[in-house]
Amino acid sequence: MYRLLPGWLWLLLLWGVLIAVSLYVRPLFPIDETRYAAVAWEMWLRNDFLVPYLNGEVYSHKPPLLFWLMQLSWRLFGVNDWSLRLISPLFSLATLFLSGAVARTLWPERKRIEALTPLLLLGLSFWLVYSTLTMFDMMLAFFALLGVYSLLKLAESRLSLKYWALLGIAIGGGALSKGPVILLHILPVALLGPWWLKTTGFRWKHWYLALVSAVLIGAAIALCWAIPAGIAGGEDYRKAIFLGQTSGRLVESFAHRLPWWWYLEILPLLLLPWLLWKPLWVGLRKLTHQDSGIRFCLVWAIPVFIAFSLISGKRIHYLLPLIPALALILARAVDELTEPERWQRGHIIVMAVFGLLGVVFMLLPWIKGVYPRQSELSLISPMWGGLLVISAVVLAVIRAKELQDSVLYICVASVIALTTVSGGIFSVKADRYDTKIAARTIAALMDQNRAVAFYGSKYHGQYQFAGRIKQPITVIPGFAELYAWAKQHQTGYIIVTYSDAEALSPSLISYHYLFRGQNVGLLSCRVLLANSASVPF
Repeated sequence: MYRLLPGWLWLLLLWGVLIAVSLYVRPLFPIDETRYAAVAWEMWLRNDFLVPYLNGEVYSHKPPLLFWLMQLSWRLFGVNDWSLRLISPLFSLATLFLSGAVARTLWPERKRIEALTPLLLLGLSFWLVYSTLTMFDMMLAFFALLGVYSLLKLAESRLSLKYWALLGIAIGGGALSKGPVILLHILPVALLGPWWLKTTGFRWKHWYLALVSAVLIGAAIALCWAIPAGIAGGEDYRKAIFLGQTSGRLVESFAHRLPWWWYLEILPLLLLPWLLWKPLWVGLRKLTHQDSGIRFCLVWAIPVFIAFSLISGKRIHYLLPLIPALALILARAVDELTEPERWQRGHIIVMAVFGLLGVVFMLLPWIKGVYPRQSELSLISPMWGGLLVISAVVLAVIRAKELQDSVLYICVASVIALTTVSGGIFSVKADRYDTKIAARTIAALMDQNRAVAFYGSKYHGQYQFAGRIKQPITVIPGFAELYAWAKQHQTGYIIVTYSDAEALSPSLISYHYLFRGQNVGLLSCRVLLANSASVPF
């Protein structure tokens, strides 16, 4: 089956199906995706490409590359929702192809690894999910892999100048994607070159001098934006982009504090479904650290993994740039399999698990009485689960003539599983995550010169781009400020969020919609002032 199409075409086809379904079944995700779109939208309105803004205030949490690319997509296709959502998936696709090039450089004599690595990477459920999300980490993963590739080519070409320049570009691109964390992904493997390269007569003094030069090139690229942006954004913004984010995340972290062993605990989940594939375990037992490629991948992954484990702030997507290293190790292990009986039916267990997942989805209409709080899931059509079951059965009965066939079958099943599960869930829950209708209602009020405020400690900009809102929404953090603002803007409205337990009378709310697990409503200032005793806050 693998030979029916070239390997690159299989990748493009599976990636295309995954992204097309994602664009079709779900909206921009609050809060991250809608926030990043809002920042790009405000920069677009201001025609300001130096300083990011969110709801009228400078946004110092992330560098601007993603926002620049969003605006570029609007220059090409007009302001829309879909083109900005292609940016992260395109970086994912580029990373898939680049992973094959890295495999070819690491093991030039083992031709199968180059073909296996992108498929193994794409088949990882963790990678599939984040390939569809508009976030910074997939961009960082690409630039980290580009830096790693540059180091390998440097070792191969004996310090070629063009690869040092490419390394500098990778560092600069990573810094503009997510800040100085790019150095954490590149410097350990570069500094430990003598251990993984193990060659005689190599000019290590020149290697480290050139490494400093590459870091300086990357820093110069980032500073071309950071210096003028710091001047334009003011002292607080300048401190935030040069010091605040890096020191805060490394020393104390802003949020997401978890124990040091958390990443170790979730690591097996990140390697699904391949951990269920028996031939992989057979190959892993044959690996040895004497393999220079394995040494390289370990030096690349382990120091960064330890560093992230020791940092207090943890999010699962922080590990995304390390996943290509794991895919390379998996591909090297799989390449050890030479007996056809090892892989011809090895994928059946994985297909059985996918089939079982499909059966669960088919049974969801009957869970309403068992799990009343999840009654919404009972509305999911059994068709979604049935499609997954049929796909798993078909792929299980097909005999894998080549090793690549077995890997391809599992990769196809992973893509089908994610698209059917997300398609089923969002067929009944998409409205809970779509801010468009509410945002357009807010925008219409603003067009009538009615003031609009958000009651809460933090507003994440989830309505700015969805409603194409052209002015900031006032944020009211406290109870006393709420009534004071309402008295000053009696024709205005307040966006309020409340739980079912705090449910407001329908007569008090001008507009209401369900947002994730809560209720969001528009409360008229006049109604608030006239019915203060009836409002539960």
